[in-house]
Amino acid sequence: MTILHAPALSAAELDQFHQQGYVRLGHVAPRAEIDALCRRIDQIMLGKVRYDDMLMQLCPSAGNLELSRQTKEFKGSSLKYRKIQDLEQDPLFLGYLQKPLFRDLTAKIIGAEVSIFRAMFFNKPAEQGVTINWHQDGAGGWQLSIPPQITVWTALDDTCVANGCLQIIPNSHHSMIPETGDQLSADERTLHAPDEKRLYLEMEKGEVVLLHNWTLHRSETNSTNRPRRAFSVCYIDAATRQTSTGRAFPRVFPTYHPISGN
Repeated sequence: MTILHAPALSAAELDQFHQQGYVRLGHVAPRAEIDALCRRIDQIMLGKVRYDDMLMQLCPSAGNLELSRQTKEFKGSSLKYRKIQDLEQDPLFLGYLQKPLFRDLTAKIIGAEVSIFRAMFFNKPAEQGVTINWHQDGAGGWQLSIPPQITVWTALDDTCVANGCLQIIPNSHHSMIPETGDQLSADERTLHAPDEKRLYLEMEKGEVVLLHNWTLHRSETNSTNRPRRAFSVCYIDAATRQTSTGRAFPRVFPTYHPISGN
């Protein structure tokens, strides 16, 4: 029987998050709930469950570069989607991202009023996917009035080095590193992400890691015959606005309030 994390973040876990920029939370939901999320994301990819206002992007390995652009439109029935965003619109994913543990940890790090910048499915299709180079989420291009701090990353499949598991650099989150955008330059990679500092986060299906947004991370392609799927939620202060437009973001704590037009 899988042991589930308590509904609260411990003091030691909070200290590790602040000091190292990550903490492994283990399993937070029963296997049946994770299986239901997997079935639902397959239904969304295949068009059996449709939402008209989700950002969607096919993996380039699907063979249509035009459809590998991320836009708010369904790109056809395929299990080779690379990203699907705005999943808080789906009741199963919304229920998961509002778990008591996530309410507790966001209250301790952000506060009581919490929105999400994005609730996103990531996929590396079998024997496919793309390499994601070293970067800090939100360091350059998100244009947020309050810097983001929290990403909760859930493995929807077992992850390992062969299928492109997350790689991180612990203790790299204390400042923004890239001079341009979110990705490190070659010189920045040499200085801040040498191989000896790299940590491979191999995880079981359903395991969760809490990441600071500025913790350097990357991933490689999937060389196995099974997909490597994940669900990632970036929680932000509900007072956050997009500086270019003044737009607010969907609120999830203490209650869910969608943003009209999102």
